[in-house]
Amino acid sequence: MSDISKVLVLGTGVLGAQIAFQTAYKGFSVTAYDINEAALAAAKTTFTGLVDTYRAAFPDAEAEAADKALARIGYSCDLAAAVADADIVIEAIPEILQLKRDTFAKLNQAAPERTIFATNSSSLLPSAIADATGRPDRFLAMHFANMVWQFNTAEIMGTPQTSPEVFETVVEFAKEIGMVPIPIKKEVAGYLLNSLLIPFLNAALSLVAGGYAEPNVVDEVWRTDTGSPMGPFQIYDIIGLSTPYNMMAHGDEHDQKLAAWLKENYIDKGRTGAAAGAGFYDYNQ
Repeated sequence: MSDISKVLVLGTGVLGAQIAFQTAYKGFSVTAYDINEAALAAAKTTFTGLVDTYRAAFPDAEAEAADKALARIGYSCDLAAAVADADIVIEAIPEILQLKRDTFAKLNQAAPERTIFATNSSSLLPSAIADATGRPDRFLAMHFANMVWQFNTAEIMGTPQTSPEVFETVVEFAKEIGMVPIPIKKEVAGYLLNSLLIPFLNAALSLVAGGYAEPNVVDEVWRTDTGSPMGPFQIYDIIGLSTPYNMMAHGDEHDQKLAAWLKENYIDKGRTGAAAGAGFYDYNQ
């Protein structure tokens, strides 16, 4: 057992909301934090939608299981109050290094000494954040894949300063919330999944941005010739375009050009992915 019972999830975007709901679904008390009441109101709508998603995904579960999960989630836009009794914090805020560092520094001022800090960062190394946490021995990365109820891995990656006991506690906690823990022996940008996935997605985007083919054609050739259920642009839409944009915007010259193209042609037009109703594909038709 991990001895974790009270969980704080920072950020109620696509993945943050899923992490919070999955954790509550497995019986934990969860607080969902976001920056203002408007964001929390949107989160409540997302959680209500996840009730239906989980009912469909787990038809053999107890009839009221998803409703009970919803009842275990509390809401806060007061960071100090939200973390006051948390056993673990899972951060799922935008992929901006200074924002993450500043947030963990604030958390450290209010969190109990026992509280473990975890980042769900998609591409940043935990060592880039560790010193800002004020408790590098109790800090690591815990990375989830989108659609956590189906693609249920939790990649766990520490720094040289992470306590081995804390690392093992988080591995056990991952099991308790229905994840398959993936312990990573040392830091690698992109973990295991994104080390494979990001070059693949960027290659697809380069083909479309370069004018070689349309997104649906790239997806079709990938599905047909590999047997994969989804093509890269379907995956982009599930992830949401904002996270890939933030990652590419801080990359090399080629990545920055792709980021600018993505912003101009999709993000600036409100086409940010499936959750918004449109990305590379339309979902409200």
